[in-house]
Amino acid sequence: MLLAFLSDIHGNLPALRQALADAKRRGAEKIYCAGDLVGYGPFPEQVCRLIADEKITAIMGNYDAKVLSLLHHSEDLKKGMKPGKLKILTWTSRCLSRTSEIFLSGLPSCHRETLEGRFQLLMTHGSPSSWEDTVYQSITRCALEKKLAGEKPDILVCGHTHVPFIKKVAGITVINCGSAGMPIDGEPNPSYALLRISQTGAPSGRIIRFSYPQEELVRAIASSSLPPDLADDFQSGKKKREKI
Repeated sequence: MLLAFLSDIHGNLPALRQALADAKRRGAEKIYCAGDLVGYGPFPEQVCRLIADEKITAIMGNYDAKVLSLLHHSEDLKKGMKPGKLKILTWTSRCLSRTSEIFLSGLPSCHRETLEGRFQLLMTHGSPSSWEDTVYQSITRCALEKKLAGEKPDILVCGHTHVPFIKKVAGITVINCGSAGMPIDGEPNPSYALLRISQTGAPSGRIIRFSYPQEELVRAIASSSLPPDLADDFQSGKKKREKI
């Protein structure tokens, strides 16, 4: 069984289309999404529709949650948020249809599944601790055990950091999908993870980098009221955090 895991699409429809096409071409039998469907990119509505139409097993990310909070006029969320980020999230919330709002609201915070009758999968956005917690390649056995808080999956899948890796820690296959829409590690090509599961042997995975037609994304940003320099972030694979 070949599975594809992606995360952090952030409203980048052309990249999502390419990721799905690439994963299917490589033989992926099922595709999962570890959250952050929306935020930053100019296609939040279309991304939600495509994830729903493709029946992708998805969970909620921290940006999905923030956009939903703005839809319900959460004043607490606005306090302390940088103006640039607030503008982006507010724009995103106004682009969502009621159908997509309901879809996002219905996404769970995590996903558990038994694969091939023997491997326990746990998919979270940040970590089992919270949406905004992080799992980097440097994670140690002790740190991972604390984040798991007693859970004992065979496979842990996450996103949030936008920095992809696959690593075995304390007998657990840890996968960070990176970002299928907005990489920030200096590599402009987004990423997702492929995982092969069999009834014999251990799971084996690899990170896939892929290119996509960026022109559609750049044009959509330019024709929206999103900050125009977001296009540079998407094209360079670097997030200029000081702006937002």
